[in-house]
Amino acid sequence: MSKSPALKSRWSALAAVCALLASGCGSALSLGGGGDVTLRFVAADYGDTEATSSSHYWNDLARAFEAANPKIKVDVQVVGWTEIDQRVAELIKKGRTPDIVQTGGYADQVAAGRLYPVGDVLTIDTQADLIDVFAKAGQVMGSQYGIPFVASSRAFFYNKAIFAKAGIDHPPASWDELEHDAQLIKRKVPGVIPYGLPLGPEEAQAEASMWTMSGGGGLADSAGNYTIDSQQNRATFDWLRTRLVRPGLTYPDPGSVDRKTAFGDFAAGRVAMLDGHPSLIQKAVNAKIDYGTSTIPGKDAGAKPITLGVADWMMAFKANGHRAEIKKFLAWVYREENTLKFDEQYNLLPVTQDTLAAMTAGRHEDLKQFLAALPNASFYPLGDPAWDSVSTLVKQQIGKAVTDDGGQVLTALQQAAAQAAARARG
Repeated sequence: MSKSPALKSRWSALAAVCALLASGCGSALSLGGGGDVTLRFVAADYGDTEATSSSHYWNDLARAFEAANPKIKVDVQVVGWTEIDQRVAELIKKGRTPDIVQTGGYADQVAAGRLYPVGDVLTIDTQADLIDVFAKAGQVMGSQYGIPFVASSRAFFYNKAIFAKAGIDHPPASWDELEHDAQLIKRKVPGVIPYGLPLGPEEAQAEASMWTMSGGGGLADSAGNYTIDSQQNRATFDWLRTRLVRPGLTYPDPGSVDRKTAFGDFAAGRVAMLDGHPSLIQKAVNAKIDYGTSTIPGKDAGAKPITLGVADWMMAFKANGHRAEIKKFLAWVYREENTLKFDEQYNLLPVTQDTLAAMTAGRHEDLKQFLAALPNASFYPLGDPAWDSVSTLVKQQIGKAVTDDGGQVLTALQQAAAQAAARARG
């Protein structure tokens, strides 16, 4: 029996609505009788122009996945970093929870009980391929919910031309050597800041983490308890204050200097040494700076090398019940050719063993120091839902720890971090 014109009109209207709200209708149809499933995927944008937007990568990947899996569609939304967390929160509030989100953190969603554990949505092969330290960094209370997607680590950068003028023939391996080299640079290369110490609010938690770790401490212990006001950290900031800041071997007020400023000064030849991540390589190359990289100096010569690992994450949401489809899509996302393409396009570091092997096979000599450090990287306490608020406090206040009342600053931060952790944990 043919449909009446009115019924045809209604079906046309429904089709139009489905075209506009593909993910919602796809989910509804799949529940009704085995039709297509549409996955909602929200990802952060790593590009800084329309031409470099990550939307091109994800749309190409989604279309290739759909061609191989015709029963699963992928609705891709790529959102800028400053807006993505708010966008995801709005979608959840409106009852349009995404199936997969790729962004900078996951702990708040774990605390809200929204995520699948990794074992439910990654194949055994993909789980085994994850670099171990990144897999562990995705855990909360022993269970992994954060799926690492891309990574970055830190290394020690130095200006070879400035080192040559100062008569320095190798990078420092210890704090004492760093101080000695900084003194030489101050005397022999006037107008250059020997060491760039950015403890301003942009990314002070990173610089503070590297220094406290190399001093035998850290912002948190292996169990995730905050240890900001530890004896080791007090000794570290006392050393920075008395041996670098007060003698004029770094910026006069490191707490007012952001990472962007320090990186810019290094690329302009105004800073001789600093800790940096891979994006500084391109800045230095573009500025024709003859630079070198090395391990971050430890408190003592011969100390175990440290580096700060930073990762961005995938999360798989339970709300729509698309576990099997999510698992298929993530297996596609983590194929070596796909992760390698994304990492190389955005000069990022891999989180999987096979992509790490491909990138260390002679094709990225400039990233050698960073790639070698990845398996031993240490991380922020990412699984703590209080970390975002504690990180904000550290960014705002830790720069004052290299002043004369630095001990009081650490005490106040420790108390505030403990209170934030207690609130977040109920």
